[in-house]
Amino acid sequence: MDDQLALEALRWMMLSQVLDDRAIKLNRVGQLGVYGPVLGQEASVVGSHLAIDPAMDWLVPAYREQPAMLRHGYPLANLLATYIGRPSAVRIPDGVRMLPRQQSVGSQLPHAVGLAWGLRLRRSSAVVLTYAGEGASSEGDFHEACNLAGVVGAPLAIIVQNNGWAISTPSARQTAAESIAARALGYGLAGAVVDGNDLFAVYAAARKAVERARGGGGATLIESHTFRMGFHNTTDNPGRYRDPKLEKEAAAVDPIRRVQLYLASGRVRRRRPSGLGEGGCGGGRRCRRRGRFFPPARAG
Repeated sequence: MDDQLALEALRWMMLSQVLDDRAIKLNRVGQLGVYGPVLGQEASVVGSHLAIDPAMDWLVPAYREQPAMLRHGYPLANLLATYIGRPSAVRIPDGVRMLPRQQSVGSQLPHAVGLAWGLRLRRSSAVVLTYAGEGASSEGDFHEACNLAGVVGAPLAIIVQNNGWAISTPSARQTAAESIAARALGYGLAGAVVDGNDLFAVYAAARKAVERARGGGGATLIESHTFRMGFHNTTDNPGRYRDPKLEKEAAAVDPIRRVQLYLASGRVRRRRPSGLGEGGCGGGRRCRRRGRFFPPARAG
């Protein structure tokens, strides 16, 4: 990753943090529905997404990849509208190579494999990037998706964001294996474990996986070790099941702070990254107002 790409990454990471802060506040005053913040996982999401080209590659998100969705071309107004009960906003705009955000745990993974398999059959050079939490690795959809991906040689990168907790279930209860990525061997996939709070390490692992997929080498399962700062979503209270000391320890390796320190080391000439608008509607407040123009859900 060169310095200018690091600058771009930092802006997406900071935009994600601002979006989280604003969305949580709106939820607390009853203007936004249940929201799952990215806080603490910015490097895991942004670093991996920077490895693909939104103009040709496909994104299949779970529910905690907001900055990846925005970078891929999904309008911020649409994103916010989905949290205020505007189902028509879920439709992906023409030209945006992305499937809708998936709240059901793990169910997006078979879709991602099928999409990647289709691209391979069409002899396309495009790849698919998909995400899941470590909790999804205990779902049947995860096994079926990984098995099929290996069998058909799908051009796919699967990012398992192991943030330590599937709501209140610790990651140690998800598998007795050394790592989730260790399962890759049994599926015929490449596997890697990476420090999910290290932007550069995540980008390097994801880029290697994308290059492998694009070159016909098949799928890669990447386990990104990160930490969920705060709650699972706005209905959660992590203080009931998690030692507060863990959050303090994680704050010492905050992914945004690490990139800021790197860029402030004097090696980088400051320049505002280009092409990073606020989701195409000039800022969060205006996007939220625009989101209300999507038709509301109808009863029945």
